[in-house]
Amino acid sequence: MAKLKTTYFCQNCGNQAAKWLGRCPSCGEWNTFVEEVIQKEEPDRGSWRTTVTAKTAAKPKAIHAIQYEEQERVQTTDGELNRVLGGGIVPGSLVLIGGEPGIGKSTLLLQIALSLQGQRVLYVSGEESEQQIKMRAERLPVPTSDCYIMAETSTQNIFRTVEHFEPEVLIIDSIQTMHSSLVESGAGSVSQVRECTAELMKYAKESGVPVFMIGHITKEGSLAGPKVLEHMVDTVLTFEGDRHTTYRILRTTKNRFGSTSELGIYEMLGTGLRQVTKPSEILISQREEALSGIAIGSMMEGNRPLLIEIQSLVSVANYGTPQRSSTGYDAKRVQMLLAVLEKRGGFRLGQQDVFLNVAGGLKVEDPAIDLAVCSAIVSSYEDIAISPSIAFAAEVGLGGEVRAVSRVDARIAEAEKLGFKEIYISKYNTKGLDIGSYRIKVRPVSKLDEVFQGVLL
Repeated sequence: MAKLKTTYFCQNCGNQAAKWLGRCPSCGEWNTFVEEVIQKEEPDRGSWRTTVTAKTAAKPKAIHAIQYEEQERVQTTDGELNRVLGGGIVPGSLVLIGGEPGIGKSTLLLQIALSLQGQRVLYVSGEESEQQIKMRAERLPVPTSDCYIMAETSTQNIFRTVEHFEPEVLIIDSIQTMHSSLVESGAGSVSQVRECTAELMKYAKESGVPVFMIGHITKEGSLAGPKVLEHMVDTVLTFEGDRHTTYRILRTTKNRFGSTSELGIYEMLGTGLRQVTKPSEILISQREEALSGIAIGSMMEGNRPLLIEIQSLVSVANYGTPQRSSTGYDAKRVQMLLAVLEKRGGFRLGQQDVFLNVAGGLKVEDPAIDLAVCSAIVSSYEDIAISPSIAFAAEVGLGGEVRAVSRVDARIAEAEKLGFKEIYISKYNTKGLDIGSYRIKVRPVSKLDEVFQGVLL
């Protein structure tokens, strides 16, 4: 038996130290160092990382001498996942999906595994037995496919199976339950997560097989394990949503092969996850009558335009200091827009409580929502309802001017497709835009006054 050596790892960032430290010098967190045992001996041959010999070791090549062929992405039946990944699954990529417990991560990957027709898929679970996975699969209305289930937590045993089985897609559920014999610490520790991920990464790059991994998250909402885990993988997807609601959002936070601003929307049903191809329809509530304080704004998530509902409530402050509350929208930007409305528009909002909400649970960072926010606040203040057939897509400056935004043509087309009659945009967006080609009435404006005169009279 080789001599065992202990070292200390930061559970937050993975920083290594020879002795215990109260505060991590890398990330600055307190009391995060944990002692772990590292085994110093020759590893067995079960690990994918130990199969490299001197003959197969990589050698440097001139960049012009490297032969490159465009690889065709693997298309799934899930259009939302294809969009988030940048057009499909890249061969040899390592994809990490994180999210809260019970949000639907395992259900999503099991649906993908069952729907990949003509692909040999190996689904490795360290959290459920084969019978439990079969029981979940019976609820999913997807066709049978070449999907094989394996309940295992040892990476050495997994790679021995992979060597003979030769899957075309590998799914690991989850990386925190895997353990390698090269490291003596328990499963889920910093050193184990890093070692297992490194073995899977080497396997994916050398074999060209795409690997999906499920990752747990901490109570702060970040992925559990060392921060280096997110640096090692090719793509990081975050599955978001409230367990008390049915809608889920699959968001890209890192993607080496596509855009990082795409999102996919699903609805959780008893029969699995349903793709929501028209998210604007669920983000805009259906109302029997027109209500004041509601405006429809157009935002962009990647290449996808979304029409969302902005709700505002303005009332007299009864406790001296007015309240400013914002859900789904930057509170500091709301303060700025309130100052613009008071200074440039003449609205006395200094002694008013202002509450703002983005319907559907979305968090909006697109400045094109500014005009809809201002319109919703003024509508509630004046208690005059805005017609539900009007949409807004423009930024508001400190001078009260209506500024241009990007991709205005896509925003107009989405509003037209959803049946809106009018859309207010900045007149500085009209250059090169054929307004007459749209069935929807496009209203270019330059000042907030022009907007309020048109929608509040």
